[in-house]
Amino acid sequence: MRLRSASVIFTALFGIAALASAEAAEYLAPIDTQRTYSSGVVTQGGRTVWLAGMGGVTGPGGKKNTDFASQTRQVFENIEATLKQAGGSLDNVVTMTVMIRNQSDGPEFLKLRGEFFKKNYPASMLIVAKDFANPDLLLEIQAVAVIGEPTK
Repeated sequence: MRLRSASVIFTALFGIAALASAEAAEYLAPIDTQRTYSSGVVTQGGRTVWLAGMGGVTGPGGKKNTDFASQTRQVFENIEATLKQAGGSLDNVVTMTVMIRNQSDGPEFLKLRGEFFKKNYPASMLIVAKDFANPDLLLEIQAVAVIGEPTK
């Protein structure tokens, strides 16, 4: 009888753990509600994906993106494609460090990021960087994602 009870308890606990890992992050409300970021993200379990700094100079078919908006959209598409390989999506991004060449592009970046993140905004830092390794870059984003259950 004890073995059966232990089995039932184990099954219940395993089920709870599986449900918990399906949503691997808790996004805390931003202090400034006009911005597209979370003031903090709490994670537990899941798989952590550390994304390299990515730019968006080159688009599909080798098309060159020369303006800030097209590079920004391409960066988010590149991040999405990388996360898809790991079984995730942009919804799994918990933090990002964003570097932009021109401070005046900051408000446009916030607007563009809002196109890709409708809720569960990642914690974020925005830095103005004078130079990048690739002189054509107008921005670069490095991010971390935590993936619960694979979305493949």
